[in-house]
Amino acid sequence: MGRLFGTDGVRGKANADLTPELALAVAVAAARTLAEVDRSHPPLAVVGRDPRASGEMLEAATVAGLTSAGANVVRVGVLPTPAVAYLVAETKADFGVMLSASHNPMPDNGIKIFAAGGHKLPDDIEHKIEAAIEAGTAGWTRPTGAGVGRVHDLLDGADHYVQHLVGSITQPLAGLKVVVDCANGAAADIAPVVYREAGAEVIAIHAEPDGININDGCGSTHLDTVREAVLANGADLGLAVDGDADRCLAVTATGDEVDGDQIMAILALAMREAGTLTSDTLVTTVMSNLGLKLAMRGEGIGLVETKVGDRYVLDELRGSGLSLGGEQSGHIIMPAYATTGDGVLAGLHLMARIAATGKSLAELASVVTKLPQVLINVPVGDRTAGAQAPAVLEAAAAAEAELGDTGRVLLRPSGTEQLVRVMVEAATAETARDVAERLAAVVRAASPAA
Repeated sequence: MGRLFGTDGVRGKANADLTPELALAVAVAAARTLAEVDRSHPPLAVVGRDPRASGEMLEAATVAGLTSAGANVVRVGVLPTPAVAYLVAETKADFGVMLSASHNPMPDNGIKIFAAGGHKLPDDIEHKIEAAIEAGTAGWTRPTGAGVGRVHDLLDGADHYVQHLVGSITQPLAGLKVVVDCANGAAADIAPVVYREAGAEVIAIHAEPDGININDGCGSTHLDTVREAVLANGADLGLAVDGDADRCLAVTATGDEVDGDQIMAILALAMREAGTLTSDTLVTTVMSNLGLKLAMRGEGIGLVETKVGDRYVLDELRGSGLSLGGEQSGHIIMPAYATTGDGVLAGLHLMARIAATGKSLAELASVVTKLPQVLINVPVGDRTAGAQAPAVLEAAAAAEAELGDTGRVLLRPSGTEQLVRVMVEAATAETARDVAERLAAVVRAASPAA
């Protein structure tokens, strides 16, 4: 069996790649593996999902797998991923399972597993779960009788999560009008309530999930409709989450996009002012725009960069005891309130900063001057060779020297496809495009696609 877990759990087309049989096997292996951590009691698992139609099928298989391995299950229904992580901690469960494919289209689904406390599983535990799946039932006796796990429904999990979020700010949002695009996803019944309880006037769109329409032309990957709604309603800003609400992007009153880099900058300055930005340091990935780094340097805030993926940001935040991090794509992580990216939380604190300063979102976001960025995905025969060939490394070094402090170059192999991603930032779009195309040509020559 190849590597089953990616950077964000197990993911694939539901009932084709990600079948009920696989979900059951993952659940059994997870229960068996995580039960080894504490043998003093039967393991307790929290299970949630987003509203995809396939989630009903996969939830049934997951619950069957967990209980067949002796785990007790608390079913929380349709909730955002960060809400499930929060409830794992609040219920003192041994682990949690979230069924979601995040921002992916509806035919896909996924299985995310949280460790105790609502944290993402470390790699070594994922490896053990994969090994248990491959071993099957060898050396394992299924529990029977009273040893079979039981299932309970937590009916007020959403209420607990809403109050947790609202309680994370002290600044009322009265006077703010916000359009919230819920992506027809897991936050449809959560985000509008949170923002209204915090005092904002809320116009909710794409908040009627039917199991099929999740992320369909809406949410954080499709900002056109939230932009149109902001302009049509004269709102102060728009917020858009994705299907499982672990990321958030925004638009200004005039419809300009505010990405994760800009949101992080706004929150970093707010937290430093409040004395809660640990070590005056922000954690980002290598994909964050150089403009963010320059802006934070100008404000005296340090930056720590990680590999692409919110799990690496989380690892750095936990390992270094830092208090804010995220990705350009809108995963914003505030460890004081959440163990994973939380789009509803990020939007809440963004609006609190607007209300506290009396400044518009556009004014606050202007602290970051984004450099033009060009990304070219180059098909190659061997993605590792394509990224590490001597000619490629030499060309990249020359390009970096050419750009100096006014730009940067990033070459990285795709984690899932035979591609090398060539990203260039420069003072002008023309320069960025020219340098990127030259580097892409060198990559193609070094490892021609089959």
